[in-house]
Amino acid sequence: MDEVVQKAIREVASKAKKGVPWEFDKPYDQPYYTWTGSEWEANNANSSANQTASEISKLALYSWNIDFMLPYADSRMSKGIAHLKGLIERDSEESTANIIYLQECVESDLKLLASHPWVRETFALTDLDISYWQSGHYGTVSLIDRRLPISNCFRVHYSQTRMERDGLFVDVNIRGKNIRLCNTHLESLALEPPYRPPQIKLCAEYMRASGIDGAVAAGDFNAIQDFDRTLHSENSLKDAYLELAGKEDDKEGHTWGQQAATALRNQFGTSRMDKVYFRGGLELLSLEKFGSNVCVADAGEGEDIVKLGFDKPWITDHLGIKAVFGIEHDSKPTSSL
Repeated sequence: MDEVVQKAIREVASKAKKGVPWEFDKPYDQPYYTWTGSEWEANNANSSANQTASEISKLALYSWNIDFMLPYADSRMSKGIAHLKGLIERDSEESTANIIYLQECVESDLKLLASHPWVRETFALTDLDISYWQSGHYGTVSLIDRRLPISNCFRVHYSQTRMERDGLFVDVNIRGKNIRLCNTHLESLALEPPYRPPQIKLCAEYMRASGIDGAVAAGDFNAIQDFDRTLHSENSLKDAYLELAGKEDDKEGHTWGQQAATALRNQFGTSRMDKVYFRGGLELLSLEKFGSNVCVADAGEGEDIVKLGFDKPWITDHLGIKAVFGIEHDSKPTSSL
């Protein structure tokens, strides 16, 4: 596994962007894309600014980090999409809009997503290529239910990062409310000085911006140090897991480690790396994990992954998290974590 990590580090360094058009820590607008039946069409977000999705009363948010270091990216992402498709179709309701946040995507993942019939029919995509990523190798992408009018789409590229991280923001209008969606992959590891605090502080500033009625940030927050426990409260945000009476040290809430390489799991244990923060006019209805024991289909590929030190040929070392929010909804929240 060490060799895989070192290869990934070299690849990220070799693809580092030499110059970028954006100003760090400031919004940088980007288009979003919808499938016309023959091609992906770039859309100016402001074109739907005055529209609203009045029939939608709930948001179901699925966030998942798909490890960019492991081999067989296409096979792993294909299984990931199939798993998400099954979950969404199983729980589908006309009144629920589905959102997918993905972290650690590579460029081939974007091509795979763009070519998938279900993705084309169901979602708008924020990215078809790596043009707007901070990194030249890996990044985030959001899939937004096609029924939702998008009024804003932008990235905030962090100035304080060693790992080319950013926040991806999409504004949608539901029942006359402006809801801001933030997909972010916070800084990894326990390095000094820590950069997760300024990164989430910046996200929170945009989540509380004027004209935003509610906001939800989610992703791989790499929460592995004591200060990570209070980043939500320090920034006037709510932690979905804690709001549903989850306990910090309860392994039921952990999303990383169960599917890590065996040596890493033995060394670091498991942790709640992946989180959902929210504020404003969103009512948290439920929170659960997904993605356990999703493995590559090909036996040969699976054998190669297991040889890297894994118990099983999992497609990623993270479990996903699903949060459901209501807009003008009276149901009591439940948690299966």
